[in-house]
Amino acid sequence: MAKFKKKKSKPTPEPEDSKKESPQEEPVDIPETEKTESTPEASKEPPISEVEKSEKDRKLNKLFWLRVALAVIAGTAATFIFEDIEGEERRWASIGFMIIVFFATIIVAKGMKMQLPSSDRKKIVTQAIGSYIFLYLFTWIVTYTLVHTATVSTGINI
Repeated sequence: MAKFKKKKSKPTPEPEDSKKESPQEEPVDIPETEKTESTPEASKEPPISEVEKSEKDRKLNKLFWLRVALAVIAGTAATFIFEDIEGEERRWASIGFMIIVFFATIIVAKGMKMQLPSSDRKKIVTQAIGSYIFLYLFTWIVTYTLVHTATVSTGINI
């Protein structure tokens, strides 16, 4: 947020002063902003070159697509892996499996040796987490539905 310098204004004219001369419209000036000193933390970070930035972006992009692909594969696999488990336990086993696979991708991401600044360290965990969760659940539900449509009776007699 910008810090504005205090503007010193002229004293308010007395009522009899307004009768003598009409006040002149002063142009509205935008206040000058104060110079903010850079924080010592910002100066600790070395500037990132374009090569390092493109390498970081390439690895983050690779991590994104790895998580998207693993979400589809793991969601499909969960349908068949947990076939023998019944009811509520199947749901919790699948969610646990989803979390374990996600933690495996975090280990893989740390093995990629990404040179991230300290402000971007959380990107290893947060990169594509939403896509991962929703794609996993979507593919798990769709494959489960497709596999079990033949076994469920519709109850309609023709």
